[in-house]
Amino acid sequence: MTTSPTQIQIIQPDDWHLHIRDGEVMKDVLADTARQFARAIIMPNLKPPVTTVELAKAYRARIQSQLKILGADHFTPLMTLYLTDNTSADEVRKAKAEGITAFKLYPAGATTNSDAGVSNLKCCYSALEAMQEVGMPLLVHGEVTDSEIDIFDREAVFIDKVLDPVRKDFPALKMVFEHITTSQAAHYVRDANTGEKHTLAATITPQHLLMNRNAIFTGGIRPHHYCLPVLKREEHRLALLEVATSGNPRFFLGTDSAPHSKAAKETSCGCAGCYSAFNALGLYAEAFESVGKLDKLEGFASFFGPDFYSLPRNTQKITLLKQAQSIPHELPLGDATIVPLRAGETIAWSLA
Repeated sequence: MTTSPTQIQIIQPDDWHLHIRDGEVMKDVLADTARQFARAIIMPNLKPPVTTVELAKAYRARIQSQLKILGADHFTPLMTLYLTDNTSADEVRKAKAEGITAFKLYPAGATTNSDAGVSNLKCCYSALEAMQEVGMPLLVHGEVTDSEIDIFDREAVFIDKVLDPVRKDFPALKMVFEHITTSQAAHYVRDANTGEKHTLAATITPQHLLMNRNAIFTGGIRPHHYCLPVLKREEHRLALLEVATSGNPRFFLGTDSAPHSKAAKETSCGCAGCYSAFNALGLYAEAFESVGKLDKLEGFASFFGPDFYSLPRNTQKITLLKQAQSIPHELPLGDATIVPLRAGETIAWSLA
């Protein structure tokens, strides 16, 4: 990494948690990611969800077709399968053989298009055993869905009720605690005993590094700041910022950029998700600079993710400039529009 007061040059990063949807809207959101990142873990929560190897291969072909149209053949989509109560050990082994990168655990009802998710993780134990056996990572949306649990407490409760028991039952299973939002999650991953092998990691989004839950209510309801897991108190944001900028290889970049049309967000029951893909690297640079840790950005963004997934680090470099960038109020999304994170504002860092 090379730095100056006006620019940063780093190995090109990857996005280890991304939603690009499907159909007409894909080309618009895919272009934003391919401009910044070399690879991305593609989430499988489509309608219907991507639950089999055949569905994942078909989805990958549609993505590659759009990339060819965009002239972005350099970008590699890393495919995942949606874990269900009925996922078999044979499907896990087939997924490994066919180059699928990981399985994704959505507790049923936890977030967008998660209705087909896991109702009881015990139903998946044969699949988890096969994943542990073949070295297939499990990516976890870490929230319980019990209605009696306060929405701001669901991640912390998930650690005690689900994550810790599963890790004890499958100590060699590689797991990524995705888009963590609390000090409890940050410290759990930081302090976890994983033995000699590095088996637990976490991704962190730009919105959870830059905003606390006040951002949802500043001057009125701000639907474009609503995501799941929801933004938490300032103490949690500071804990995330501390671990993200610490140089600890268990923490790496995952935007969880989640495109929803403006109309779907600004309605009586708006969708959850922040669209950060348009300016993601500038937002991360702002977060790291806020605590004087720009020198730690390259590890978090470019090194620790591929190391965890046992993939080669990228070799090409990108440059970020300390140059004001005005974020558009809206962007195209198929025949609709989308409101990017920090719409209408100016951020300090932009991609050269």
